[in-house]
Order: sequence, then C-alpha cells, then structure tokens
Amino acid sequence: MVASRPRKQREERADQPLHVQVEAWGPLACFTRPELKVERVSYPTMTPSAARGLLEAIFWKPEMTYQVERIEQLKPVRWTRFRRNEVNNSIITKYAYESLRANNGYRYDVAEDRGQRVTVALSDVAYRIHATIRATDRCTAPLPKYRDQFDRRLARGACYEQPHFGCREFAAFFGPRGSAEEAGVVTAADQAGIPPLDELGLMLHHIEYLPKGKERYHWFRASLEHGVLHVPDRPLAPAEVGGMPGAEGRASAEEVA
Repeated sequence: MVASRPRKQREERADQPLHVQVEAWGPLACFTRPELKVERVSYPTMTPSAARGLLEAIFWKPEMTYQVERIEQLKPVRWTRFRRNEVNNSIITKYAYESLRANNGYRYDVAEDRGQRVTVALSDVAYRIHATIRATDRCTAPLPKYRDQFDRRLARGACYEQPHFGCREFAAFFGPRGSAEEAGVVTAADQAGIPPLDELGLMLHHIEYLPKGKERYHWFRASLEHGVLHVPDRPLAPAEVGGMPGAEGRASAEEVA
C-alpha cells in the first residue's frame, strides 16, 4: 500500500502543467525584428520563440510542449554592430530542390551571390526563462516524468544540439536557476541598469504549422517591466494585428490556408 501511493499522486498530476526554469547567457545574441528585413536588428530582449527553441534544444519529446510564461533580463541591454558576408538568396527553395533532382550538374556558386549585411545585435546577455511543460495529445506517461528528465539534463548540461541566441553562431550557455551568478556572469549591479519600462512593439507569439507546409503567425504587444517580459496566454486577435509594423509580408492569423 505504501509503495503504490506515490504512483497514484503522479497519476493525479499527469495532466497539470509543470514549471521549469532555465538561465542562459552568452557573448552575443540577435533576435531579429520582423519589420526590418534587409539588415538584422535585434529586439532588446529574448523572444518567446527563441526561448522555446532553447528549451527544446535541451530536451524535447513529441508527448510534451513548452509554454513560455515570462523571460527575465538579468543584465542591462548592450548593443553591438558588425558586418558579415552572407548569401543574398536561400538555396533551400522548391526551385533549387527540383533543379538538383533534375540536373546533377546544377551548382550554386556562393561567391557570386555573396553580400555584406549589417547586424545590430546584443552583447553580454543573460536571461532566466520561466516556462511550463504541457502534455500533447500523444502523451501517455505521467507528465512529471518529462519534467524530471528535463531537470536531470539541465543539471548536467546535456542538450540535443548547442542552444543559441537567434543565430546559430551565437552560442548560449545554460544551467539551472542561480547558475549564471555562480559562473560570474550576473552581479547585483547589473539589475540597476535595467529601465523600469520599455515598449518593444509587435513580437511573435508562436507559429502555427498548417498542412502542406504552410504557416500561420500569431503576435502580441511586448513590453519589458523592470526587465521582465510577460508572455500572454493568447496572442492578439486578427483585427488587432492588421496594419501593425512587422505583419506585412508574413502570414498572419488572418490568413487561412
């Protein structure tokens, strides 16, 4: 009887979202604003989609999903600017794919398509991500099982791929709560440089993946309150998104495939 009691408690908690916290830091970050398409200009803080990608790089299963609730900014904003050689067009397109299949002699010359782009990025960043683990319709095991697996991987620094801040070359280091301070990245003086309120404008809430490879974008109005970005449970309604900067040229909640 005593041995079966914990199992019953786990079953009762199986459908309840479980909280996780991760601290992440690194030398560079770029969370690109959607309304600036030619040159990359970062938001002043981490976006929910980037935070979700970092969590999934640590641990992911099809039986669970992450919902980011808030992101704490542990260091004041520091900007940096640099130029990089990048390609102007992406070769991962339907035309390029079909050309490669139809013609083995088809080649893509990077030197002919190279151009310089300015990146306005963030330097010396640190964040604390608050999220919940939620079950999907494929979940058959108690949800605390996945939370415990996440905590174990977080404690030993395990990940499926190197987490990054926006661009893959901007590597992110991570750990449990308090690890950034233990690493000497965050000090008490850093909190003094964070403004009480900062309006960020339109920000991506999440991407809804539709059949046939199509996507639908959902947005919310973002602001930093004493360095904390609160992510609402629901994005903006379609009528509120129309005409806002950043919605042009992208699929929005109004477009139904």
